[in-house]
Amino acid sequence: MKRQQRNTWAGMMSLLLAITLVLSACSGGSGSTTADQGSDTPVSEDLFNPVGQYPIVKEQMKLKMFAPQFASIENMETNLFTKWAEEKTNIKIEWDLVPDNALNDRKQLMLASGDYPEVILHGNLTKEEQMKYGKQGVFIPLNDLIEQYAPNIKKAMEDIPYMKSSITSPDGNIYALPQVNECYHCDNALKVWMNKAWLDKLGMQVPTTTEEFYQVLKAFKEKDPNGNGKQDEIPLTGSDEMWTGNVTAFLMNAFIVDDYTEKTTGTFLRVVNDKVEFVANTEEWKQGLEYLNKLYKEGLIDPAAFTQNADAIQQLANREGDNIMGTLTTALLSYAYPMNDTTPRHKDYVVVPPLKGPNGVQQTLFFGGINNSQFAITNKATKEQQIAAIRFADLMYTEEAIVLQEHGPEDKGWRMAKEGELDLNGNQAKYAENVNPNPKPTHNDGWEQIGPSLRTYDYRASWAALQQDPLAEGGYGKRLNEVSKEYEPYHSKEQFPNGLFIALEDADLSAQIKTTLVEYVKSNMAQFITGSKDISKEWDNYVKGLEGMQLNQYLEIYQKAYDSSKK
Repeated sequence: MKRQQRNTWAGMMSLLLAITLVLSACSGGSGSTTADQGSDTPVSEDLFNPVGQYPIVKEQMKLKMFAPQFASIENMETNLFTKWAEEKTNIKIEWDLVPDNALNDRKQLMLASGDYPEVILHGNLTKEEQMKYGKQGVFIPLNDLIEQYAPNIKKAMEDIPYMKSSITSPDGNIYALPQVNECYHCDNALKVWMNKAWLDKLGMQVPTTTEEFYQVLKAFKEKDPNGNGKQDEIPLTGSDEMWTGNVTAFLMNAFIVDDYTEKTTGTFLRVVNDKVEFVANTEEWKQGLEYLNKLYKEGLIDPAAFTQNADAIQQLANREGDNIMGTLTTALLSYAYPMNDTTPRHKDYVVVPPLKGPNGVQQTLFFGGINNSQFAITNKATKEQQIAAIRFADLMYTEEAIVLQEHGPEDKGWRMAKEGELDLNGNQAKYAENVNPNPKPTHNDGWEQIGPSLRTYDYRASWAALQQDPLAEGGYGKRLNEVSKEYEPYHSKEQFPNGLFIALEDADLSAQIKTTLVEYVKSNMAQFITGSKDISKEWDNYVKGLEGMQLNQYLEIYQKAYDSSKK
C-alpha cells in the first residue's frame, strides 16, 4: 500500500511538472516575478544594525523560506532553534515546508512554475540547477552580498581551499551556499582493512609495497592463518556497493590515479601540469591491470568481490566458526562488523596505508569537496530582504548557530566539556554530547542539519570522544580518526578535483559521453582482471575502442571545467 501511494504521488508530481513546464513555455518567460532586485531603488540602511551585530534588522522583517520537514522534527514554527534564530535576527520565518522525501519533486515544480519564496533555505540544489536558475535570474548572484554583508562566509571561502571553486559557476557567480561538513575520515575514505591477527601468526608486517601486499595475500591463502587445517581463507574481498568498496581502486592507485571507488563513481581523469588527461589508456593503467590479474589468477582476490553486495560482506565476516576474511576494501569496517564488545572480531583489523607501486607511485584520493548546495536567494526578495537573508545565512556559519542547530539548547542535547574530557585528537574537548539513554523518535530542539552551515575539521574534532580507547565499545569514531592519519600525507597531486561545475551547455553531452565511456572502461577492466580477456592480446583493441567514444570531446569538456575553476 505504501509503495502504491508513493508511486501515485510520484506520478502526480511528474504530471504537474509537465503541465507547469508547458504553461511556462507558452507564457514566453521563466514564470518568475521579480521584486526590485534589478532596479536602482536605494537600500534603506536604517533598517539594519551594523554587520556582525544583532539583531540584523531593527524592526521585524518577514522572510518566506523553503525547507524540508524532517519526520523527526515535530514543528518547525515552534522549534527551539527557530525561536532562537528569530529572536537573534528579528527575522520572522514564514515556512514553506515539504516532506523530506518529496523535496526534489516540489523544488522542481515550484521553480518551473515561478511559485517560489524569497529564500530557499535548504534545496539540495544541483550544480545544473544553480546554473540554470542563475542564468534565468531566478537565483540572484550572491558575490557582492557576501563581500559586503557576510564576513563568516567570506572567511570560510578563504580558509577552505576547495570551497570557492566548488560553489562558483562558470559565469563567475555564486548562486547558492552549501553545508560545509568536513569529515576527516570521510575525506580519507579509500581504506583497506587487514587481519593483523593473521599477520602476527605468520610473522609478517603490514605491507608497504604492491610486492609485499602480494606476498601477504599469498601467505593468507596458503599458510592457514586461521589455524583450522583448511585452505578456506579469502585473502582479499570487497564490494562496489559499499563506500569505496571496489576491490581494485586502492591497488590501482599504486600505479596511476584511479577514482573508480564504488559503483557510481569514476571519471578516469587526472591533471598533470594543469592539463586534463585520460588514465585508462595509459601504460601505467595496463600495468595495474596486469598486477590485479596476477592476484586474481592465483586466487588471491575473491571472485564474488565483483558482484556481491554489502549484506554478503557482513555475512562473510560474521560467519560462525573460524574467521576466513583476510583483507577488506572499504571506508568503514562497520560495513562488516558491529563495533561492539560482544562481537570482538573487528578488533583484529588494522588499515594498510597507501602502497608504493613498482614505479614509486604512492597515493590515495581526497574525497573533500562540495557537490550540491542548499541556500539561495530568489528574485522575489527585495533588496532589503536580500541583505537580511545573506546575513541570516552568515549567522548559520557561526559556531554558536551550528551547535544549537544540530544539538538544541545547552545542557539538554549538549554541554560544555569538563576539564579532562578529551576530543578525538586527545586534546581538551570544548563540547560534549548529553547522551540520552532513551531517545524519543521525535524532538523539537533543533533543525538537525537543515540549511547552510560550517562544520570544519576543527569544529567536529572539538567534541569529546565517547571513548579514548579506539578498540573499546564507543571508540569507533576515535579509531576512524586515528587510522585516517595514515592516508592524509599521500593525497594524490594528479587527482581531478571533486565537485566542479560542468558548463550548462556541456552538461547533457558530458553525461552522455561519460556514461558510455565509463561503462566501457569498467566492463573491460573486469574482463582483463578476471582473464576473460587476455590483456597481452586485446589491449590495443580496447584502446582503439575508446577512440570511437568521443574521448577528445570528453577531455575538452572537463578541461574547460577545470580551467573555469582556476579563474
